[in-house]
Amino acid sequence: DLLGFGRSGKPDGEYSGNLWRDQLDDFITEVIGQPVVLAGNSLGGYAALCVAAQRPSSAAGLVLLNSAGPFSDTQPATKVNPVKKVLNQVTKSIFLQPWASFLLFQYLRRPSIIRKTLQKVYLDQGAVTQQLVDEIYRPSCDPGAAQVFASVFKSPQGEKVDVLLEQMTCPLLMLWGEGDPWIKSRERGAKFREYYPQLTEYYLQAGHCPHDEIPEQVNNLIRSWVMGNR
Repeated sequence: DLLGFGRSGKPDGEYSGNLWRDQLDDFITEVIGQPVVLAGNSLGGYAALCVAAQRPSSAAGLVLLNSAGPFSDTQPATKVNPVKKVLNQVTKSIFLQPWASFLLFQYLRRPSIIRKTLQKVYLDQGAVTQQLVDEIYRPSCDPGAAQVFASVFKSPQGEKVDVLLEQMTCPLLMLWGEGDPWIKSRERGAKFREYYPQLTEYYLQAGHCPHDEIPEQVNNLIRSWVMGNR
């Protein structure tokens, strides 16, 4: 697992795409010893993209599944409601406070809230099992988990996705779960194509985690694509 996630350690520090990029690159270099096809979902997709773009000697290809990460804002600035602007600033400043991020973390880590969140982002409700809830809850009990959560509000935003795509040269496969309420897949897919038109993409009947919801279909698509790019 990436540092700060799952069963990996959760040391105090700044968590960012640069940290995970270097962790993955070190693992590929020191353990695997040759370029690999990277695959990542959501924030893990952004970390994998950072490796493929900025550590190209480690990447033979890249598979992104409902990948996260910011694009550059190319739209002209719109006038923001001053009241809304102040409220946003106040909200952000509150969550920079340790007590506020700790309380939010304690709320979000509750198994009942984890289950409700999963039910929102999975099309197949049968895939939301007690085992899945437990697997997400368990790392939240680790020492340092609350501090990792808090760092999300403090760490500077990473490199923009369009900048990373302009640096990248390896083959790219994109798999989108169209039922993802967190990501507008068609709209976001169009932005990826704008900056990396040579990509291959598929839109699937799944939510935010298609690899977990429809694993056979996802594995078949990845396998065929990898074999076709050997």
